[in-house]
Parts: sequence; structure tokens; C-alpha cells
Amino acid sequence: MRHARRRLVRRVTRLAAVGGLLLGGTMVTRAVASEPPDASAVPRTYAASAADTGSDLVSSLGTSRTAGSWVNSDGKPVVAVTDEAAAAEVRQAGAEAKLVDHSMDELKSATSTLRSAPRVAGTAWVMDYRSNEVVVRGDSTVSAADWSRMTRVAGDIGGFVRMERTEGTFTTRLNGALPLLSTAGRCSAGFNVTDGQRDFILTAGHCGPNGSVWFADNRGNQQIGPTVQQNFPGGDFSLVEYASGDAGAGADVVSIGDGKGVRITGAADPAVGQRVFRSGSTSGLRDGEVTAVNATVNYPEGTVTGLIETNVCAEPGDSGGPMFSEGIALGVTSGGSGDCNAGGTTFFQPVTKALEALDVKLLVAAQNGSGQGASPAPSATQSAVAPGDASPGSSASVSGTDASTLLSRLADPKNAGPGLLVVAGSLVALVATRFIRAEQDRKAYRRYYSATWG
Repeated sequence: MRHARRRLVRRVTRLAAVGGLLLGGTMVTRAVASEPPDASAVPRTYAASAADTGSDLVSSLGTSRTAGSWVNSDGKPVVAVTDEAAAAEVRQAGAEAKLVDHSMDELKSATSTLRSAPRVAGTAWVMDYRSNEVVVRGDSTVSAADWSRMTRVAGDIGGFVRMERTEGTFTTRLNGALPLLSTAGRCSAGFNVTDGQRDFILTAGHCGPNGSVWFADNRGNQQIGPTVQQNFPGGDFSLVEYASGDAGAGADVVSIGDGKGVRITGAADPAVGQRVFRSGSTSGLRDGEVTAVNATVNYPEGTVTGLIETNVCAEPGDSGGPMFSEGIALGVTSGGSGDCNAGGTTFFQPVTKALEALDVKLLVAAQNGSGQGASPAPSATQSAVAPGDASPGSSASVSGTDASTLLSRLADPKNAGPGLLVVAGSLVALVATRFIRAEQDRKAYRRYYSATWG
């Protein structure tokens, strides 16, 4: 009877220890593979903070008394205003005021008139806040007759519509960021995103229709996955679903070439005047300045609105590649004119609008060393400095999370600590059970032989 009780106790102890190991292992696994932090909780760049100040002032004063805002070369927000009273409020808030003749309401009315006119492929227009004008551009494909017709439309609007001819053609940049290859052409990966259950690549919408299958090599051996959602024209963004459903290690890193990358810590809308960086599988890492927002481009395939205009160069194959600054995701490459020898204009789909429309979140680096990757160190533009001093962001290897990062995540008490304690306690219980059983067996052995030979 006593031996039966001992066996029962040992069995219950072993089962409890094994159960503890399973429970602790599950806790650790869930902590390591936990949902990435919300990008909206991540500190934003100084340029974005200055832009917030400007946009808040525009919002409070109203579109009839303002005409946009931008970040000056010294990093200070500037607001275009139409009267002295509004200028005084702007200065009181710590921003710079610029008196202009035309309000945002007038600028928007002008773009609305242009949009209602017959569409001309190869044209684009933006509201230039700094010059207080609407700028209409026509590329080399626009005929003299079409250009004359658009010039008459602009003349009817008013003298604040400026007409410009530009070299090259406004085209989507189909045919870094790593290359994506399919029968539809060649594009670049943008940012990794998730809907909470599956992971995707956010890239340009013109890269391919729903069902397009993408590969990482030109022989079709390394399948990435299919396009599952597309918006083009109108917008220019799409989702490529990972075939495995998981973006894997290093999902918070975008490639900038030579095995190097930049950790992405959040998403935001850029400010006019902000220095930005773009990476693409054709031309690599390039930088420039945001020259306008809410741009409209009439590509041959259709019209896209709400784009970011920059003077960063891009070339075919760079489509869908990421635009960022200080580790903050800003846009994906849509199209433009020129190349990286002569320069040109490049347009980007804002990341924030794409995330909202697709109902997905950016996979970002965590701020406490856990999550998708190490926290980036604060950089220059997160202090009050000129936006021209901005850098791409915190550097990282494109190979993803290494062993030391994984260990740091396991050791973090906020994530895996409780699970590790359960695992350690269960191991101690198993070892103790084996030790006690061995001691009992040795004593029984001695008693048996003492009785036999005594």
C-alpha cells in the first residue's frame, strides 16, 4: 500500500512538471511571437512634429484664412495666411507666418476645375504652398493642341495657376527594397504589414492586378506570394500576401543595398520641405525633398490623386519601393519623370492612406528591444534641427533578427519572464522527482540485500 502511494505521488509530480513545461513553453512562444506594437505609438520625427504644428494651426484657423503649411530650411513650421490677424495667431503659437493672396479654398477650387476638364495623359498638378500657386505640368507626350486647351482652362481660373512643360514622361515605374518579379513586370517591395493573422508586402498598385504571383528570382523558384488587393488608378497601392502567411525575421527592416537596411519604427505623413529617402531595386538609396502633397498625376493608365511629390529620382523597377525618413515610413514609389542621371520628379502613395484603406498595420521595430527588432537610437531630427540634416534611420542588417536579439527578447521580464520562470520551476521539479526516486530505489536495494545475506 505504501509503495502504491509513492508511485501515485511520483506520477502526479511528473505530470505536473510536464504540464508546467508545456505551459511555460507556450507562454514564451506567445511572448516572442506577440503582435507588433502599434505604429501610432512610436515617437515621430521632428519634421513630422513641426508639420503637426502647422496642420493644427491650419485646422484651427480654417481653409478660408490659410493656404497650407510647410517646414522651413531651419526646421521651423511655416503657415501661409491671408490676413494679419491669422498671422498674429500663428506667431503666437511659435510658428512663422507668410501672408499670401489666395486661400486654400481658392487653391482647391482651381484643382477641382482642372480635374473636371477633359483628361490629358502626361499632365500633373499640385498646390505649391510656398509660391501660393497651383502648378500644372505637362510632359513631352502632351500635344501642342492639348497643352493650349489646358492653358485656356488655367487662364479662366486665374493668374495663380502656373503652366510648366517638363522633360521626360510621367510614367509608373514598373520594370531598394528588394526586387519583386512576375509576368506583370518588375517592382520593388515596400513595407511589411499585417492584418493580425497574415503578413503582406505593401507595394504599388500598378505593379499588377489581383492574382499576380510574385517571385524573388527570375527563374520562378522562390515564390513570395500573390497580389490579393489592388487599388489603381485612383490610388496606387496593393498587398502581396506571403505564401507562408509570415513575413519572418527582420520584417521591420527595409533594404538600402549592400546587405544594409533601415529599421522602420512607425508611419506618418511627410511635411513639405522635409528631407526624405527612397530605396528601390533598380537605383538603390536616393534622397531629396518633399515639394508638394495632394498631387494629381494623369498616367497613361489612369489618374491617381493624393500623391506626395518629391525631387527624389527614380527609375523603372523602383515602383513600390519605400520612402522614409528617420525610420518613419512615409510612402511607396508610384511614378514620375526623369532618371537618376538627369534627375526628375517622383510621386509617392502616402503610406498612412494605404494602411487605412487596406485595414492593415505596419510591422515595426519595438521601442523596448522586443517585438520585430531592436529599438532605433534617437536621431538628429528628433531634436530641433533643420530637416535637411535628417538621416534614413537606425541601421540594421537585412538578414533579420539574430540570436542576441532573440535572447534579449527572451530575457525581457515584460515578455517571456513569467514563462521562463514556469519552465525553470518545472525542470527543477522533474530533476527533484528523479533524484528522490533514485534515492528510494537505492535504499530499497540495500534493505533487500541486507535481509537476504544477513
